[in-house]
Amino acid sequence: MSNVRSERLTVRREEGFVVFLIGARANHWWNLPILWMVGRAMARMMDELLKNPESGLMSCENYSGRTTLSVQYWRSAEHLLAYAKNKEKQHVPAWRQWVKRWSQGAVGIWHETYVVGPGSYESLYQHMPPFGLGKVGPLVAAEGNLKTAGQRLATQSA
Repeated sequence: MSNVRSERLTVRREEGFVVFLIGARANHWWNLPILWMVGRAMARMMDELLKNPESGLMSCENYSGRTTLSVQYWRSAEHLLAYAKNKEKQHVPAWRQWVKRWSQGAVGIWHETYVVGPGSYESLYQHMPPFGLGKVGPLVAAEGNLKTAGQRLATQSA
């Protein structure tokens, strides 16, 4: 608990960013081994991205279960798309393997991409270690005109 911060904090970024949600779902319990293989391919991609800050991935949080979820924060859509198309990186071979071996419906995959402009979001962290967008920052005190969600949204859009 040493990195838990007790103060009320919010993120105030001058530049936009991209939130990328991606995951997979085992459509039947007997397909869990396939989901595990898809998860291993995703782990290789995340390893590659996190070792290379120039990739544009700023932070991620991953969750597993029958439906998996990776919440990723990217510098830009251009960074995300460049990684997805780069044949020298892990994504293209993983996608080809998906199409060849796993795309018959045993496991579903999904993703959503949100391009977030400056001032079009709000956040709050209290009694939390760095998490989500709070890992990206910069974090500032959520007080004064940043105390409530409504104030944070109004302040950013002003």
